[in-house]
Amino acid sequence: MSVCNMLRKVGAKARICSSPEEILQADKIILPGIGRFDIAMSRLKETHLAEALHEAVITRGVPILGICLGMQMFAEGSEEGDVEGLGWLRGRVQRFNIESAKGLKVPHMGWNYVHSSMESHPMWDNVGTPMRFYFVHSYHFVSDAGEQVAGMANYGYDFVSAVVKDNIWGAQFHPEKSHKYGMQFLKNFVEFA
Repeated sequence: MSVCNMLRKVGAKARICSSPEEILQADKIILPGIGRFDIAMSRLKETHLAEALHEAVITRGVPILGICLGMQMFAEGSEEGDVEGLGWLRGRVQRFNIESAKGLKVPHMGWNYVHSSMESHPMWDNVGTPMRFYFVHSYHFVSDAGEQVAGMANYGYDFVSAVVKDNIWGAQFHPEKSHKYGMQFLKNFVEFA
């Protein structure tokens, strides 16, 4: 509901969908997620939402924004289980490995700076700098495909905080909890053609 509320604040019409038919009718899709990768992916597959998402996003080109675990499910897989991800982006999800960084705890929770990895992209339009977003996560996306990395943050070491590939956007942070930065980020997605 917090995602829907923030979308309404930026002037978008939003509703929560739970059936493949609703997904296939959507103009844009946001896939939020909290919890375990393998459980979430298994649920998407059992309910045939993974098939509907593939049809909408990959076949038809409907824009999608994955938030937190939603973004992680775009990957090929995760250390947090053995269920395959959607496989839309090259890379895997791994747990923070910060034993050597004193004073840092997992999960990474709170405000953090995000630095754009791209010269320009509509996701960052008018967000302002420095960009600060709210994070809550123990796992993060890892990829050697630099062209799909849109943003980086640091928590003991640099990690991917945003991804993009054509109509696929992903944010490890929670834009719906990130005040003016998140509001503009969501507005940019809503206006993305």
